[in-house]
Amino acid sequence: MAWKAKTKYTSVWKRGCMGKGLDHSQAPTRHRLDVGAYYRMAEAGILNPRQRVELIDGDIIDRKPIGSPHAAVTRRLERIFGRAAFDGLLLTSVQNPLRLDAFTEPQPDFVVLAPRPDDYGASHPGPADALLVVEVADSSLDYDRNTKAPLYAKSGVSEVWIVDLAGRAVEVYRDPVDGRYASVARMTEGRVNPIRIPEVAVDIASLVG
Repeated sequence: MAWKAKTKYTSVWKRGCMGKGLDHSQAPTRHRLDVGAYYRMAEAGILNPRQRVELIDGDIIDRKPIGSPHAAVTRRLERIFGRAAFDGLLLTSVQNPLRLDAFTEPQPDFVVLAPRPDDYGASHPGPADALLVVEVADSSLDYDRNTKAPLYAKSGVSEVWIVDLAGRAVEVYRDPVDGRYASVARMTEGRVNPIRIPEVAVDIASLVG
């Protein structure tokens, strides 16, 4: 009798579960960190100051170590834009925060900023302050193209370059529309002038080495 009762109970349980339609397809809820929580984690020591991280759409992303070819490109960019910076036409920023929105604060490899009297001491620059954003990609090319570039476009950054070290090329993204760039060009030679800094010309071959 005990066995029969157990069998009956099991059958009733199965019918009840099937009738209720257990939903196994529901994905776990994602908890997005905003910029405030991100900074509180840093202040509390949860994030090591020596860690290279950035906040991307609410997720904390580890950044890869910088190799020498990667570093060389940022130094060349500093030299290329240095004269205009000296003349007060712009500011340059290397691997510093750019706040796109409440959930996204990347640290692009190189940014050309509109000048500001306080040199952005009161707050990090935002999308409207960025005249040009440059990401240098070695193993991160797919991530820069498909994750970061759309976020830059969505926030309205006017121009982004992705330097493809392996392909010895520069991809130029312009005209942000509905979360994407309407104009995309891949250059392996010649010169390119940033739209908002037309007085500066960058030789592609010299930049990629």
